[in-house]
Amino acid sequence: MKSIKPGKILHLDGDRKYSEKAYNHYMKMGLEAVVRNIPEYRQPRVVYRLLEVYEPDILVITGHDAMIRKGRRYNDIYNYRNSKYFIQTVKEARRYDKDKNKNLVIFAGACQSYFEAIISAGANFASSPARILIDFLDPLIVAEKVATTEKYKYITIDDIAYQLRDGKKGVSGIGANGKMTVK
Repeated sequence: MKSIKPGKILHLDGDRKYSEKAYNHYMKMGLEAVVRNIPEYRQPRVVYRLLEVYEPDILVITGHDAMIRKGRRYNDIYNYRNSKYFIQTVKEARRYDKDKNKNLVIFAGACQSYFEAIISAGANFASSPARILIDFLDPLIVAEKVATTEKYKYITIDDIAYQLRDGKKGVSGIGANGKMTVK
């Protein structure tokens, strides 16, 4: 008889209500997930230690974000409320990844986040290429797909986009291998 083990998820969210909703969603899906409510500005300071403690396969970094001057200065980090914290958190997670020789899959960002900078920092998937409001479930759908896809299969945004409210306008990325093991 085969043993199936989905990937383990660590999810940091800056909003208490969304943290609770995320935890309930993961449990409903039968996934192994640890969800922590941590304000965006604190996420870079705590992520390395949390990764050491929980040793996840997938890291989801979310909360709230917004462009300060909507429709202008897309490439100015100071025009985003929390993108700088998401970027710093991704960089810390990649430092952990390198130190521990892991192959962590990272989703980062929130509504109207600085997509290009988050991807450049090392995220596999991020929001929001079109600088739109994303659905609360979008990051969870990505994490679930990665967690429940076998390790030898590579997942691209094209494999997930149809499940996301706004498709590739809300979430995109470079893709990643699945994290499910079958023995």
